[in-house]
Amino acid sequence: MTLRFPRTEPLIPDGLRDQLIDNGRVSEECDGFDPFPVVKLFTPDAGATWLITEAYPEDGDLRLFGLMDLGLGGPELGYAMLSEIEDARGKLGLPVERDLYFKAEHRLSTYAKLARHAGMIVI
Repeated sequence: MTLRFPRTEPLIPDGLRDQLIDNGRVSEECDGFDPFPVVKLFTPDAGATWLITEAYPEDGDLRLFGLMDLGLGGPELGYAMLSEIEDARGKLGLPVERDLYFKAEHRLSTYAKLARHAGMIVI
């Protein structure tokens, strides 16, 4: 039996959500936009990691863009819905967490290049 632990606070707080949405607007207006990741999400009991740079509101949900690694050796740039990430659980039933101490040192393109070389997101 897998336990499911409830979330007690939003995965992405309002201030970070606003910053991600602002980045989404800039990305739509500017070709070659290469921001620093705003949020790092991860599964504490599995190998998934997301470095999120942008968000786009859609029908009460957020479509997130960033570097995504589901722990299968193939990190890639892409989109995921916030609701799907919030529903994800690892082997022990633990929810996805936000790395409270994450501070991006590189732009997304650099993280993507490092991840392709290593086969996983390298922080």
